[in-house]
Amino acid sequence: MAKMKQRVIGLIGIVSRMANWNADFSGLPKTTSDGNIFGSDKALKYSMKRLWELNGEKVLYIRSYKVGKGKEGEKLQPRDLQERYQYLFEESVAKDSVTVLKRLFSCVDVMNFGATFAVEGQNIGLTGAVQIGQGFNKYEDANVEVQDILSPFRNSNEKSQGNDATSIGKKIMVDEAHYVYPFTVNPNHYDHYAGLPGLTEFEGYTTEAYAVFKEGALLGATALQTNSKSGSENAFSLFIVMKAGSLAYLPNLDPYVTVYKQDNKTVYDLSALEPILAGSREQIEQIELYLNPYTTEVRLAAEGLRRYNLITRAVL
Repeated sequence: MAKMKQRVIGLIGIVSRMANWNADFSGLPKTTSDGNIFGSDKALKYSMKRLWELNGEKVLYIRSYKVGKGKEGEKLQPRDLQERYQYLFEESVAKDSVTVLKRLFSCVDVMNFGATFAVEGQNIGLTGAVQIGQGFNKYEDANVEVQDILSPFRNSNEKSQGNDATSIGKKIMVDEAHYVYPFTVNPNHYDHYAGLPGLTEFEGYTTEAYAVFKEGALLGATALQTNSKSGSENAFSLFIVMKAGSLAYLPNLDPYVTVYKQDNKTVYDLSALEPILAGSREQIEQIELYLNPYTTEVRLAAEGLRRYNLITRAVL
């Protein structure tokens, strides 16, 4: 494995049509106190972890189940963290931290997003090399839609009115929203673990881990087909790779993005980034932009910008 030496900053755009990309516990799309729709970083990370798991990667922080003893017989239960570790590695959590660190760093989600591993005998906190911000909806015409759904079953609660009729539920969606997530990749976050006794072969964040993250940033939402998220997909991703050793630090990029419709396409206008990129050009190694050209237009002019078809990966 090769150590990753370049920092990366970028954007991930998720479009959600007649879907609910990230709901709160009431079932409504998540909003700030002033009503702005947003998607949490956890929603985006979950889509990536599901994709990685489907691709055969080792993922620790994802829900899995066991059949355990309940008060009324055997019940389907989510595994706790220690049980998930034991299931994944087929061994109990070791008493020495070096062994546990080796196991944790072998998981692609830990290598990218870090971990809080607090179980009996171990309390390890790892700040992830990849940090993802909140994805705010940038499309002003987004509306929440509520569908009534008729259940095929009656409500058997005898105290309920109308318990002799089938019940009605609700499905809540947004007609169209465009979530824009900022992210950074800092490969130096794990450097202070490299060279520790027992970790002499550990080099830190690797190019292989970054490649897996990049694939998740391009496909995670599209691959996640659940009842509420069907209709959500990746629209574009921007990767700005800094030169090794660069001391330039760019701000979060999402405030510089506007979204609107034109000629039956969704336009992601990133032109406000152009002065920032031009002023840092000597510190930038490469800029890659992936987009769905059939439904999406991304407006950005920058020296050395490479454009790719997000679906086919062909050069545009």
